[in-house]
Amino acid sequence: MPELKTVDRVDVKRYMGTWFEIAKFPQRFEKGLVGVTADYTLLPNGKVRVLNSGYEGTFAGKLKTARGKAWVVDTTTNAKLKVSFFWPFAANYWILELGKDYEYAVVGDESRKYLWILSRTPQMDETTYNAVLQRVRDKGFDVTKLEKNPQKQT
Repeated sequence: MPELKTVDRVDVKRYMGTWFEIAKFPQRFEKGLVGVTADYTLLPNGKVRVLNSGYEGTFAGKLKTARGKAWVVDTTTNAKLKVSFFWPFAANYWILELGKDYEYAVVGDESRKYLWILSRTPQMDETTYNAVLQRVRDKGFDVTKLEKNPQKQT
């Protein structure tokens, strides 16, 4: 399996804000959620406040949220972070791809058990999505496990 490389550099301030989950490898903590978003806020101490949200079952379902913290572990690139929702447990959060205008991101880690395709907008055009799929496949991810996450139409 090829070594998993992150992007060369992440401007953490530019990465902050809302990301819409376009697709993901299924995870127990997201089961049954639609309209999933992640909101990142840079804190004065340099850490990042994380707020993940999604609706149970349908967009009319109950809003479920999870709050956590993230911190950069590779200050050369800022592309490798740790995220924790339940201290002392923390997971890798590697930024594997980033659109040149920060319009999309691909997040995973070297285990290749986690993968998220994120966008600044609720939908991602099919051309971009299919190109991302090909590149993550080439990185050794099993893209047959990806599930698209429904987002509200805009």
